Amino acid sequence: RLDHAHKTALGLVRAHDVIAHEDLKIRNMSKAPAPKPAPDRPGTFLPNGAAAKAGLNKSIHDAGWGVFLTILHAKAESAGREVIAVDPRNTSRTCPECGHCAKANRPTQEKFHCVACDHTAHADTVAATNVLRAGLVRRHANPA
Repeated sequence: RLDHAHKTALGLVRAHDVIAHEDLKIRNMSKAPAPKPAPDRPGTFLPNGAAAKAGLNKSIHDAGWGVFLTILHAKAESAGREVIAVDPRNTSRTCPECGHCAKANRPTQEKFHCVACDHTAHADTVAATNVLRAGLVRRHANPA
């Protein structure tokens, strides 16, 4: 896994001068869900989805997002490249064509369909486009 992270980061650094990524709060994403006390029975708790969340947490940690980003930042710095973290809010809900942002733009996990201008694309492509644009805007707003 570590070898893959190094090779992928090196490939990105060699291919691009500027790399933008979502500034995900990995620690917050992998927190355990809060217990839900049963209102009618003190001392007992309602189901809170902890088992499902535990599986997601394992996947998040197993993927090694934090380790990969640390390696990417280090390799980019040593190569004189720029890595920009972008606010992840609404990156996959905002239309790259017209800028309309709505929850309805994302009918399924993988589909994006703008309710304002009828633009259709894969949701990951839309998010990547929006992250890159936001990164470039941020780069030009804060020149090095």
